[in-house]
Amino acid sequence: MAAGSEPSQPYTPESTAFRSALEVIRGVEPRVADAIGAEIEDQRASLKLIASENYASPAVLLAMGNWFSDKYAEGTVGRRFYAGCRNVDTVEALAAEHARELFGAPHAYVQPHSGIDANLVAFWAVLAQRVESPALERAQARHINDLSEEDWAQLRRALGDQRMLGMSLDAGGHLTHGFRPNISGKMFEQRSYGTHPATGLLDYDAVRAAAHEFRPLILIAGYSAYPRLVNFRIMREIADEVGATLMVDMAHFAGLVAGKVFTGDFDPVPHAQITTTTTHKSLRGPRGGMVLCDSSLAEYVDKGCPMVLGGPLPHVMAAKAVAFAEARQPQFQDYAQRIVDNAQALAEGLKRRGATLVTDGTDNHLVLIDVSGYGLTGRQAESALLDSGIVTNRNAIPQDPNGAWYTSGIRIGTPALTTRGLGTAEMDEVADLIDTVLARTTPGTTASGKPSKAQHTLAGGVAAQVSERAAELLAKHPLYPGIDLS
Repeated sequence: MAAGSEPSQPYTPESTAFRSALEVIRGVEPRVADAIGAEIEDQRASLKLIASENYASPAVLLAMGNWFSDKYAEGTVGRRFYAGCRNVDTVEALAAEHARELFGAPHAYVQPHSGIDANLVAFWAVLAQRVESPALERAQARHINDLSEEDWAQLRRALGDQRMLGMSLDAGGHLTHGFRPNISGKMFEQRSYGTHPATGLLDYDAVRAAAHEFRPLILIAGYSAYPRLVNFRIMREIADEVGATLMVDMAHFAGLVAGKVFTGDFDPVPHAQITTTTTHKSLRGPRGGMVLCDSSLAEYVDKGCPMVLGGPLPHVMAAKAVAFAEARQPQFQDYAQRIVDNAQALAEGLKRRGATLVTDGTDNHLVLIDVSGYGLTGRQAESALLDSGIVTNRNAIPQDPNGAWYTSGIRIGTPALTTRGLGTAEMDEVADLIDTVLARTTPGTTASGKPSKAQHTLAGGVAAQVSERAAELLAKHPLYPGIDLS
């Protein structure tokens, strides 16, 4: 802008705040400022369909960039190991209060830095409640990387050969639910339950049979790629029958619980003894985690720091408080319902075009496409869609022949597009864009001429055509319209 000239419209407070922040950053490291500016432009230009991503409000984003970042605050509200934490106490107490009211939970712990941290807090809280063991104390005193496989085996034996039963990865479960590449798979002897091979739906009789045979300490419900409802009343009944603690990981669908779309048997909080979640995804807050629990576990959960967490992040807790306050507003319930409406409309649009969907539809925010019907792997489909301005992620499907790396599925979700204001009528156009790309993509070959699971060829002009159509659709729903960085 030329010196002395005025913008055509007055800058909003949000524009002023973010422009000023970027100017300050640019004065120290301009490449970081440029990357931040480029990121918002990339997000504005992309059809974001990653089920685990969303757009936080300017208020949430701004709450993270302040002097709370400078504070150490180990401990809990009123019981800190550092002096000078009265303001941290205020924001942590506010975040916990909003979370309790939002979810109807007896207790909320808002310190976890991520979903995996929330799960670790939950695991150790259940273990600590069940047994106070010298082996447990020794394990806490040692660096996690110093524990050998035999150390873990001894620890599990000391804790009573603790076992975990959770949903298998290919059925839609999560890596943190007891699988070997994750630390949870070292802490527990794990067994998985899957879905019915014909329908892809949870088979509660099979879950019950597995629980009675395996006798787990923790029965985990929750998912990252299961497109249907889970009956948590039945899951609690199964847990009670075998003396297990029911833990629910609702990281993906917490916004649908907060927005009162999932109620009764489908709301995990009244049924689970302990519930974990991230605070972004469908909840639309900052990246972070949280644990909700009944009163019997509260004292153990509150020991998450220093048991498995480092110092809490007060600036992120401040942002959580803002996000939870937003989610308590009536309009959030309308937003949550529109997420599901959009996902179901998107699923129907894909089915009309011949796409094969896992479970033949959705009850929540996500849709899982079996792209083998297009002759593609998930990795090929993901790349072709990205070339065309559509951001998704490949995902395994039940009994996936391509494994967890190449996969046979694409997972798509509607929280982010719903935040931008797209509705059910526009989901048909989104479905057409996806189908157009996948139908015009063919597998590539390796250097030796064999079929490749990674390479693909997209028909000439399709990427540009679809990108242009996506841009036209997004132009009607600008992202952060109140923020002008120019």
